[in-house]
Amino acid sequence: MFYQRYYNLSKLISKKRVLMIYGPRRVGKTTLIKDFLKTTKLKYKLDSGDNIRVQSLFQRMDFDTIKDYVEGYDLLVIDEAQQIKDIGQTLKVIIDEFPMYVIVTGSSSFEISHQTGEPLTGRKRTLLLLPLSIQELSQYYNKYELKQQLNKWMIYGMYPEILNAKTNKEKIQILKELVDSYLLKDVFALERLKSPAVLLDLLKLLAYQIGNEVSLNELAMQVRMDVKTVSRYLDLLEKSYVIKKFTAFSKNKRNEVTSKSKYYFIDVGIRNAIINQFENVQYRNDVGALFENFIIIEKYKNVIYKGNLSELHFWRTHQQKEIDLVELKGNKIFAYEIKWRIDKKRQKNVIQNAFNEFKSNYKNSVLKIIHSENFLDIID
Repeated sequence: MFYQRYYNLSKLISKKRVLMIYGPRRVGKTTLIKDFLKTTKLKYKLDSGDNIRVQSLFQRMDFDTIKDYVEGYDLLVIDEAQQIKDIGQTLKVIIDEFPMYVIVTGSSSFEISHQTGEPLTGRKRTLLLLPLSIQELSQYYNKYELKQQLNKWMIYGMYPEILNAKTNKEKIQILKELVDSYLLKDVFALERLKSPAVLLDLLKLLAYQIGNEVSLNELAMQVRMDVKTVSRYLDLLEKSYVIKKFTAFSKNKRNEVTSKSKYYFIDVGIRNAIINQFENVQYRNDVGALFENFIIIEKYKNVIYKGNLSELHFWRTHQQKEIDLVELKGNKIFAYEIKWRIDKKRQKNVIQNAFNEFKSNYKNSVLKIIHSENFLDIID
């Protein structure tokens, strides 16, 4: 099944500005491009950055050759553009000298941004494409059907291939292939790592700590590396769209924790594949952490796709009172407590105490509880 993505490229392209589409491998960047090309009336040229001929042409920076290459076309599309060294310089020449649209895709943000940042300052628009979101799937399913899919999403994630796989066995095979062959490909290609296995070790440690604040010193001790190296590896993993870092929210209150961060996986299916756990949620002791990861990343997708200026954080005091997700949206503050089930009086009291503490510090805040029955309303 083909899933229509949030972005409408026909409304986002413009002459004199490169449209750059980033994102993890296998999330559908090429499919998004090809779907757009099927409907456009523009005469286009589609090439791949993996093509040696294309790499050579872009790297030579010969004006006459570039002119011959793009002549007669309204639109140039380069897929996997991160493979072309110093591509930004050539793209700058194309959009400055020729009246055409340009789209490029890339799976590695840190590599493409290094190559295109300065040459394309003021000449580019960037889009981030992530695994499918509930917002996108709501085009195909009603609320009842979406709720029925929640358990599967929390186990296998929301990569397009996963949603189209017919059996659970097939989903597991695809996830393992993603982890083994694609997940860290960009990092391995661009960084000379003394021990690539350390990245997987780090991811396993993070997989067991989702929802908790992470100590870089403890991670460094466990993988037997210095803190600076661990910090760099985490940064690389975030820039390759494997994990997402969230920092603590604070207005310089003396009783609020600010020194540590939390890390969530961009896709919970990937997280489960890293630790090889695919049991049904009703038999798992990590269901609360899985649900928290799922909800927070869905919120993150909404922020990215809608292009709003929301900031997402967590909040905790030194007295262990905590809010799972704090969203800063203009002058408003939304505080969310995320619980898989709300069925115990003690749990309600703990949540209420945290809310009361937060409300006393931030009087203009709106407080909400997200659980498995109301999560669609919150995400919308």
